[in-house]
Order: sequence, then structure tokens, then C-alpha cells
Amino acid sequence: MQIETIKDVLSWTVDFHKNLKECVTHCSKQNQDERARMILNYVSGHEASLERMVEGFLSTANRNALDTWCYDYIGKHPIVEHGHCDSPFKELDTDHIMEKVVNHHEQVIELYEHLYSRVDIDSAKELLETVKNVEENEIKRMVQTANRFSDM
Repeated sequence: MQIETIKDVLSWTVDFHKNLKECVTHCSKQNQDERARMILNYVSGHEASLERMVEGFLSTANRNALDTWCYDYIGKHPIVEHGHCDSPFKELDTDHIMEKVVNHHEQVIELYEHLYSRVDIDSAKELLETVKNVEENEIKRMVQTANRFSDM
């Protein structure tokens, strides 16, 4: 995917969540640990929710913000194509599953922080900060819920 505008970054983020959702769904059917399967199914549902949330920004965000060019920033902070399924979720326990999921999300958050620090347009800054905050809050919520699964 060629990333040139913030709209492209949002589209990439939607694909990120979709890909992770599909990967953990696939792996949940193959993991032998019941708790791990529960976590993978939870993560799958949560990723579907995040996919819809970010998609919502594509249709409701300020057009000027979405059309803000960012390709020169991306060149210095490249987007890594989705490699979620390179991680063997089907063989991991709950702690390692969450570690990998959090790591993937931290990379997305770092991208939004980097772009935020580089853009000058207020509407673009606001959009990037909003999406970053959604990502941060949702990963915190996901980790808290995963910790509750571990307590069971």
C-alpha cells in the first residue's frame, strides 16, 4: 500500500486491525490451551471493534486533515507491512499472546506519535491525536480484560 496522506495511514490502520483479527481468529482454532483460545477470541472481537472505529474516522474526519500529505515523514519512519501471522499465536500462552498484541499496537501508536510531531495543520494534529488516544485506551482496556482472564 502506498502511503501518502493521513487518509492512507488510517486505511493502513484499518487493514492492520483486520489482519490481526483474522490472524488471531485463525490461530484460536489451533491453540491447545483453553485460556489462550479465550484470549485469542477476545482479541479478535476487540480488533474487529477497533477496525470499525478507525473506519469511522475515515468517513467523519475533516477532509483537510485526511488529505494532509505525510509521505516524507513515512520515509523516515517506514510502515512495516502486517506480519502478525509470522507470530505463532497458535503456540503461545496468554501472557505471550498479549505481549505480541501489545507490541504490534505500540508500533502503530509510535507511528501516530511520530506523524503528530511532524504535521503543522491543526485539524490533522487533532485527528492524529484522537486516533492515537483511541489506540492507547483500547490497548489498555484489552490488557485489563486479559488480566481478568488470567485471574480466572
